Amino acid sequence: MVAFQPLDWFWVGAYTVLTVVLGLAFYFLGKRSAEDFFIAGRGLPWWLPSTSVYATHTATDTPIWMMGSIYRYGVAGIWLGFFTAWAAISAFVSTKIFRRSLAYTHAEYQALRFGGLGGELLRGWFAGWQIFIQMFILGWVGIAMGRVAHLAFGWPDWVGLVVFGLVGAVYTIAAGFWGAIIADVQQGIVAFVIIVLVSVWGAKAAGGIGGIRERLAASGQEWKLDPFHFTGLFGGDFSVFWFATILLVAIIGGIGMGSSIDWYIEAQRIQSAKTVRDASWAMWSGALLIVVRNSIWAVAMIAFVALFPSFDLADPSQARTAELGWYHIGFETFPVGLVGFFFAAILAIHLSTVSGSMNLGALYWTRDIYHHYIRPQATQAQLVRVGRISTGVILLGSFVYGSIIGNITEWLIFALWIMVAGVWLPNILQVVWWRVNAWGYLVTWIANLGVSWLVVWILPALGVLPTFHESFQFWILMALSALVFLPVTLLTPPEPMDRLVQFYDAARPVGWWGPVRREWERRQRMAEARP
Repeated sequence: MVAFQPLDWFWVGAYTVLTVVLGLAFYFLGKRSAEDFFIAGRGLPWWLPSTSVYATHTATDTPIWMMGSIYRYGVAGIWLGFFTAWAAISAFVSTKIFRRSLAYTHAEYQALRFGGLGGELLRGWFAGWQIFIQMFILGWVGIAMGRVAHLAFGWPDWVGLVVFGLVGAVYTIAAGFWGAIIADVQQGIVAFVIIVLVSVWGAKAAGGIGGIRERLAASGQEWKLDPFHFTGLFGGDFSVFWFATILLVAIIGGIGMGSSIDWYIEAQRIQSAKTVRDASWAMWSGALLIVVRNSIWAVAMIAFVALFPSFDLADPSQARTAELGWYHIGFETFPVGLVGFFFAAILAIHLSTVSGSMNLGALYWTRDIYHHYIRPQATQAQLVRVGRISTGVILLGSFVYGSIIGNITEWLIFALWIMVAGVWLPNILQVVWWRVNAWGYLVTWIANLGVSWLVVWILPALGVLPTFHESFQFWILMALSALVFLPVTLLTPPEPMDRLVQFYDAARPVGWWGPVRREWERRQRMAEARP
């Protein structure tokens, strides 16, 4: 437990009040319409969604899994966070396409890209999947906050999960996306300041850069300072093959949509931007902020490794302590007053993700299920009311998932890397190739969920398959999904040309759209020739 003094409690209390008040201040904007409640009326300049991209990805679980990665792999572990580079790549391709489509959600986009029954099934599938995944994200972020609160106050994990989730719910339910994104701005600034301070204090505690090097050398771990320390071409925990996979997934994946679970929360920020240009700048600069943040974070984390080099990560108790290393640095090196500011910044880090995921999950329920399937004639007031109710339901569901999550690093690797493997190729091709149809895409998505669990968890546990490294798991799952995706796509009819032309006219996709583009041009010429 950490000994909080009155000045520390002042900072915690003042920040909590500031966050809630700022969120509530936008209540009247959020209640005007569903467009305001969920995408801020599509009127935000680029720097607001940019800050929100960075702030939302700066969550309480992020320094836990980054710390676990750096403790295991050294500074090279920072490359595991390189997947966010897809956001910068998307700024030049899929961000523009998605913003031009004017779809509120990725689920709605499916119904624009694909027609008929297949498009409707995809919309329902994506909406249901995203409601689940946002509860799941809130669960692992919440249980991470619970562990931090346990470290600071000795509370059971569930207390931090529930209490601070409810704090975020206050202004998110009241003001919706307006409350979330305005809070993200001040939360992002506070988080960045504390990340810098913890790195400064952590490096100082370890004796500076020279002291870190000496301590690691004394423990035989100086190799952890090398960002390109590989365990071999294909073998070991961090091979050249794994590194190349990370780069390829991020860089090429940015062309597509849904290349990781993070696309969907980014999609909401893309649609909140007032222009296509603003959306592109937001994604590019938000990704840049994340890369800079990770680099600064790594200083404190490698300092913790130097100070405490002997944790056995095979021991769950010691692994948990090692994962909380960044938090230990802050709580144990800061002076009175700054400890409270540190915890206030942790609240900022937590609430930025909590509010975004709650509002996004509610958007899928309200827009894609309630409004589209249940009550198409609903008024704007009714949609806002449903949005508020579903926000609370999303949070309650997250408490269930948070209570069953164990190893945060392991779950994040599975969710961010492995579960995306099977849909990585279809997600790219459905943007750049006109021939991709709803049935191939939908069947592959469903098959991937089952196959990924079989290959990663179930079959190895039964002794049927060996436990492959994540790098091999990714390519195995991608190959298996291709064996489903390509035959189903090519053996079923393409989307109707009218649907494809309509989509092309709205979104202007790039790549292999030749037949559709030629038909679109023909119709344009016919329209111009009419008297």
